[in-house]
Amino acid sequence: MSKIPTAKVATVDELKAKVDSTSTAVVTEYRGLTVAEISKIRRQLRTLGADYKVFKNTLVRRAVTGTSVEPMTQFLEGPTAIAFVDGDISAVAKALRDLAKASPKLILKGGVLDGKALSPKDIAALADLPSRDVLLAQFAGALASPLRTMASLLKAVPQNFAYGLSALLDSKGGPVAAPEAEIAEPAAETPAGVEEAAPAASDDAATPVAEVEAEVEAPVAEAEADSEAPEGVASEPAE
Repeated sequence: MSKIPTAKVATVDELKAKVDSTSTAVVTEYRGLTVAEISKIRRQLRTLGADYKVFKNTLVRRAVTGTSVEPMTQFLEGPTAIAFVDGDISAVAKALRDLAKASPKLILKGGVLDGKALSPKDIAALADLPSRDVLLAQFAGALASPLRTMASLLKAVPQNFAYGLSALLDSKGGPVAAPEAEIAEPAAETPAGVEEAAPAASDDAATPVAEVEAEVEAPVAEAEADSEAPEGVASEPAE
């Protein structure tokens, strides 16, 4: 049994480390590309969070067997360069699509996303998606829109209530003035040191006094009449 060269062991270890850090990758064929063109692709993808590198298919199969990226082994045919994606897959797919348009020798063969194989059509669909930042901004806008609408409605409620109340008062002939409280005139104050006059006696109260005086005066008049009559003349009996 031949011993695996140290370089190949190092490559397998490198692949395993990449697989441990991400479960997303895009497989390309680079046949006919120059070293300068491959380096350009690598630099551009690195800014998007992807590591693009050329690997031998046999070493890739050995490294990914039994891992979440194993489904991509079906695309390991011909000269292969793999982009292990640790960032936005849609941004990487769009960059690779644009690079393939500029360099037709770059072919997108497929890939893997969270354990599921990606066909070239799947990668094209991912490339058409907005970037992660754009999606987050759209999602935040969708959440904020109902909140802004609710805030506007809550703000409009007091205004609409005031307008409705004003219209109701106008339809009733305007606001009704509150009746003024009757102001009681203060009682005249009696000057200090002056007693209030007693109320005049009524005629009914004076009547008993007059009757008493008449009863007293009647016998006196009779006595005076008897004393003035001549002697021997009997006085007429009083009726």
